[in-house]
Amino acid sequence: MNSRTISAASCSRARLRSEVKAAAGIGVFVLTWLDRGLPFIAIVVLLLFWEGAARLFAIPSFLLPAPSAILAAAIAVPPGIWFGHIWATLRVALMGFGLAMAVSIPLAVCLASSKFLSRTVYPLLVVVQSTPIVAVAPIIVVTLGAGDLPRVVITFLITFFPIVVSTVTGLQSTPEELIELSRSLRAGRKREILHIRLPFAVPHIFSALKISTTLAVIGAVVAEFVAAEKGLGFFIAFSTSNFRIPTAFAGLVILVAISLSLFQAVSFVQRRFVGWSLPKAKQ
Repeated sequence: MNSRTISAASCSRARLRSEVKAAAGIGVFVLTWLDRGLPFIAIVVLLLFWEGAARLFAIPSFLLPAPSAILAAAIAVPPGIWFGHIWATLRVALMGFGLAMAVSIPLAVCLASSKFLSRTVYPLLVVVQSTPIVAVAPIIVVTLGAGDLPRVVITFLITFFPIVVSTVTGLQSTPEELIELSRSLRAGRKREILHIRLPFAVPHIFSALKISTTLAVIGAVVAEFVAAEKGLGFFIAFSTSNFRIPTAFAGLVILVAISLSLFQAVSFVQRRFVGWSLPKAKQ
């Protein structure tokens, strides 16, 4: 009788432990998905509040259209027109971003490797970055013509500076002990940069690339405001001039979606190929 009681008690304890583990697993799963879904939930709450405020206070659509009006305006535009404007903006943004990467990273390596270049070229870069691009954009368009080239140059001028600064900072943050060790082992300058300095600069480079993706879209739109016949910037300016504010907001929403997509694409590349450069919590 005692043995049966002990066996039943042990079975109940084992069942209780399994139920507790299952409940804990479900709790962790729910908390994980809630944590991942918080941005989406916040956006939905904001849209509902926006829609309710627009309807409650009867805000005119030419001042602040409701999300439902923006959605209706977006649907009213044929998909072919949307595709043409999206591709025009995305093409210029990607070309300007690619040019910025191709120029900025080698330039940053040169600046980090030479005190002379750092003292002479770096101040010039600061001057270029300090110049209001909106004021310079019409001059660039007049000088280079009305094709893609001036828009790519404008995008490049807005995009390249964060990459240069962050890459130089990362290259110069390499511990001196490693530099001295490599020199004691007679490692060449090329190996020092490729195998020691650049790995330490990778987190800084990707941080700059994430910022520059959004700046590339801004640069493309600024260029389209100045001179363009296609693109989301042109589409928004044209819609606003004709008082089609919900349609202009629809273009703005698509611009935000493009910026977020490019940002996430860079984040994916970092996680996929250089995941060691991320903090442990994000790997």
